[in-house]
Amino acid sequence: MILLAPRDACLKAFSGPITRSDSAYSRLTRAMQRLRGEVYLKDGAIHHSRLTRSGRHFSAFDDRSWHLLTVRSDGDVLGCIRFLRHPNTVTRDQLRVATAPFAQSSDWADPFFSSIDRELETARQFHFSYVEIGGWALAPELRGTSEALHTVLSTYALAQLQGGALGIATATERNGSASILRRLGGRPLEWAGAVLPPYFDHAYNCGMHMLRFDSRKPSERYASWVDAIARQIATLPVFCSQPTCIRQ
Repeated sequence: MILLAPRDACLKAFSGPITRSDSAYSRLTRAMQRLRGEVYLKDGAIHHSRLTRSGRHFSAFDDRSWHLLTVRSDGDVLGCIRFLRHPNTVTRDQLRVATAPFAQSSDWADPFFSSIDRELETARQFHFSYVEIGGWALAPELRGTSEALHTVLSTYALAQLQGGALGIATATERNGSASILRRLGGRPLEWAGAVLPPYFDHAYNCGMHMLRFDSRKPSERYASWVDAIARQIATLPVFCSQPTCIRQ
């Protein structure tokens, strides 16, 4: 496993080797985007028009995010997940999820934004960051293995390593992704005693669940895994574009 760090990232918590190289960072980013493109297209989550000419699934948020990659010994990227870390001063309108179908719903927009505001206030109270988790893709040979659990639990570990975080993810029902995330500690958003329901996202042609996370509260069953993964993540190789990442 390796990490891609965003621009201006502080690497103080990481003791492993750091590679500052535009070419290496770009190569790994393109490989990650190709994996996402292949997996999402095959699963029917996106139309071919959503890909670049080279088959990559590009996001404008990729270079602003942390990415945890599972890489085979020959360099092929087999798994990835994106960790977009915001300061707790972020407003709800600055979040990616502000454009989710919930935000456009006449029935659910107010409860959705109210619950997000409460999450952000809690993050500020505990001096936590706020993260948006997404871009999860696994090559077929990793599905149904412990690697799927390891990838998701790594987001808890990465948040703990960086001082704690509250977070949110839009999880698909396809391939049981939402079910896996709930089993590992994800919880639905709530407001005024009501749970925000799943919804259908036409952009991904799939039922979706909006799930919240607290880095302090993974599923009790996997808490020891998270502790072990946090120690491992601190020593992983980190790649970033030069010279924007610093260890201070």
